[in-house]
Amino acid sequence: MPDLVPGLPPGYRARPATAEDTSDIHRLVGACERELFGRVQTDLGRIAADFARPGLVPELDTRLIHDRAGQLVARAWVNRRSEVDVHPEHRGCGLGSALLAWAEDRARQAGSARIVQTIPDSNTNAVALLRSRAYEPMVTEWLLEFLMPEEPAVPEPSAGITVRPFQVGDGPAAHQLVEDAFDEWQQRRKSYQEWARHTVERPTFAPAMSALAFSDGQLVGAVLSLDLPDTDSGYIEEVAVRRDHRNRGIARLLLRHAFRAFYQQGRRACTLATHSDTGALNLYLRVGMAVRHSSTVFRKDL
Repeated sequence: MPDLVPGLPPGYRARPATAEDTSDIHRLVGACERELFGRVQTDLGRIAADFARPGLVPELDTRLIHDRAGQLVARAWVNRRSEVDVHPEHRGCGLGSALLAWAEDRARQAGSARIVQTIPDSNTNAVALLRSRAYEPMVTEWLLEFLMPEEPAVPEPSAGITVRPFQVGDGPAAHQLVEDAFDEWQQRRKSYQEWARHTVERPTFAPAMSALAFSDGQLVGAVLSLDLPDTDSGYIEEVAVRRDHRNRGIARLLLRHAFRAFYQQGRRACTLATHSDTGALNLYLRVGMAVRHSSTVFRKDL
């Protein structure tokens, strides 16, 4: 049989992932997040959406590592960017190094000019490993948190703006709005199908906690939220305002609507992620959010 991951230490075996592995992968990622952050931040829907990325070929682009007992202890995938996770109890064995080298080789085979990976800044061993392999920092990501000891106040909308929760049929307009707004910094537009798998078609999508803003019947702002299990916090997946309606307080208005909706469902905190390319950090800080933790997106030219 071919050596699917060269350099694995004795007692470990590798194979590609399949869709049936998503629950095991989710448990592995959850163990890594609990060790780093004290809580699970990734839901099963995000694992499934990553597995369905356009162009990802599981047989070629994914690897799972099992130990002698058959337990999943590490995984990696590569498709324009890469993720590598190693269970805390199996770190220091060389699994991360082997999977990182595999991901780089696979990216080269696929014709990629570079590989990108996001690492929490608190994971100092992973940061050191990437640095040792000539990865360079590209952007900073932050997970921000809004604490809600009491019900958040919601400001009045500016003249001509109406707000309502997300409804069935709003997906295409929300996709257009988000992709237009994100074009200012993202590398490529997502098709509706890819975008929807990460947002409105995820099992955890929360339409009642997702607020939309309209002007003259046109969608001009959106806050799309997830109701993640096993957490006491709501999560905002995407925030977008149409360019010609910015600086009118729409993002703050929609965020406050989402915060209040989560509060009324019993949540006492709400989180969202952003990064330095968006230029949105100061907006979230002004709304009253604070940084919970930061990560760095590393890049390596191949």
